[in-house]
Amino acid sequence: MGARREEARWTRATLGHEGPPLDLLTARFDQHRYAPHAHDEFTIGVCVGGSEIIDYRGGRIHTGPGSIVVLAPGEMHTGGPAASDGYAYRALYAEPSLLTEGILGSLPHFRDPVLDDPELAAALRTAHADLSACPDPLEAESRLPWLLAALARRHSTARPACDTVPGAAPIAHAVRDRLADELQAPPSLASLATDLGLSRYQLLRAFRTTMGIPPYAWLAQYRVNRARALLESGLRPAEVAPLVGFADQAHLTRWFRRVLGVTPAAYRTSVSPTAYRNSVQDS
Repeated sequence: MGARREEARWTRATLGHEGPPLDLLTARFDQHRYAPHAHDEFTIGVCVGGSEIIDYRGGRIHTGPGSIVVLAPGEMHTGGPAASDGYAYRALYAEPSLLTEGILGSLPHFRDPVLDDPELAAALRTAHADLSACPDPLEAESRLPWLLAALARRHSTARPACDTVPGAAPIAHAVRDRLADELQAPPSLASLATDLGLSRYQLLRAFRTTMGIPPYAWLAQYRVNRARALLESGLRPAEVAPLVGFADQAHLTRWFRRVLGVTPAAYRTSVSPTAYRNSVQDS
């Protein structure tokens, strides 16, 4: 008999600089069964392997790979494996207000707790994985509220708020300029939205519509461009990362490879005469 796989890892993301926390859970269980319990937050999970049985609202629901599960705040539920091969999932625990940003009225209601939306499931899973590995505050605030708004707009009984944001381009350019000016400790999107008289959802909508990418992705590319100049001057990646606002060298490397296809160290060696001479002398 193989070893039991009972694993659970929690990560706490922060929604913006000094913003509220949001917990992320990555779990894989062969036998573990949760006792009946409830959460103050919405529980939003994506099944990534196996199948789970959840007792909820007087019934029993089943999950499978790719399904999204939404459990409302205060609702008692249990969870356990549906078969001997266990189950694996990623979950986030969202304050109820986070699901109201893109809709009209009060808290959204989800008639069906198990949702079939492959596109949204994939986006939630990818964001969860990225932020569990590196919970960058601006990235968390750019991605998670946007996805939670999409969840409520697509699948709850609430009416979606209007998507049109008048003056989207000036709004996006104002946000862009603030992020560039404060790249080492960027302001939260919530505070920027308040300054502009908008909701955070409206700010994200205006920025995405105008720039084609969310704020964290724009700032990451801007940081990479700033990092290039510093690497060309001979600074090492570990020195450059904090100067341009990345959490550490690994965070810099992740984005440098995404944008330019090479590591910062390889780029530095190829473009910096000093670094090239040092690498030759060290070889």
